[in-house]
Amino acid sequence: MMSIKRGNVVRILDKLDGRTDVLVNVNGKLEKAINYDFLTGQIHKNHEIILNTTAVDLNLGTGGYHFVIYNLNNEDEQMKQGGHIMKMRYTPFQIKVFAAEEQESPYHELFNGFKSLNNMPVIIGTLHSMLAPISATLKYLNPDVKIAFIMTDGAALPIYLSNSVQELRVKNIIDVTITLGHAFGGDYEVINIYNGLIAAKEVCKCDVAIVTMGPGIVGTGTKFGFTGIEQGNIIDAVNDLGGIPISVPRITFRDKRARHYGISHHSITTLGMISKTRSHIVIPLFSTEKNKIIEKQIIDGNLADKHHIINVRENVLLKALNRYDLGVKSMGRDLNEDPEFFITCSSAAMYAHTLIKEESID
Repeated sequence: MMSIKRGNVVRILDKLDGRTDVLVNVNGKLEKAINYDFLTGQIHKNHEIILNTTAVDLNLGTGGYHFVIYNLNNEDEQMKQGGHIMKMRYTPFQIKVFAAEEQESPYHELFNGFKSLNNMPVIIGTLHSMLAPISATLKYLNPDVKIAFIMTDGAALPIYLSNSVQELRVKNIIDVTITLGHAFGGDYEVINIYNGLIAAKEVCKCDVAIVTMGPGIVGTGTKFGFTGIEQGNIIDAVNDLGGIPISVPRITFRDKRARHYGISHHSITTLGMISKTRSHIVIPLFSTEKNKIIEKQIIDGNLADKHHIINVRENVLLKALNRYDLGVKSMGRDLNEDPEFFITCSSAAMYAHTLIKEESID
């Protein structure tokens, strides 16, 4: 069960799109909390609130924030009109959204009439931290490219939690957001990955889509026990719909866990066993020693037999990050501490850019 405490709002710390960060007095101690305005309404100083403190009590990675369950000063919040699709169904927190594909939607017939993604590149990551280097590289290479971010429900459900998405939207790097499954808060809500991809192409008219979960991947140290395994199913969905799946492998030489050294076991399992169809895997060229480790992992995992392996030598990531004044971090490590991880993400974007250029020439 969850850990619940009562508190009083002392100060508004930050007001973001769909989210308000507050400082709360909890039993005489000042603690931070996140209020999702879409769920629990507007929040102000001196409001009395009920908090879910479970993650902080367990010292989990939520940035030290509690989450507002209920605002005792907002007793009569009314639902907005339109839509009947429930997310987080049959829980005390179920919410109604207006899904892009439902019958009353002006886009309903676009989904019924859909035929193909027509080779739209779809970059499929596993960690949310892949989003910034991928999207920044795409926009650096072509400022006019229209990018959709499709967020799955493999981790955080509210898109509002992502500071990265907030920043990428403000800087006009990501053009549109789509949330699927039980994830919510995107510009467009959809039921599943298939309609998420169709929405990116037909509703949003995007040139490229990036698919990752929100912040907070779950892993157990077992072969199949991690939420990033969804990458395999997404590859198949992209192929089913006539797109070009570009898989981003998780590569690092800074993780102390042997199972994540070089190409992570997450990527080897997902790309080697879970995906049933072919994707494009972009591998940057590093030092000779690191390249040999990666080459052996590709051979041992039979990845080259199943997928197209593309090697990329050059990289523009640092230029892209500097242009947009962006910092990147994954698992607590920044670009200097884990360059291979972020360069791999950027290389996938560089390859996608070549496909977009070829499509525009045709």
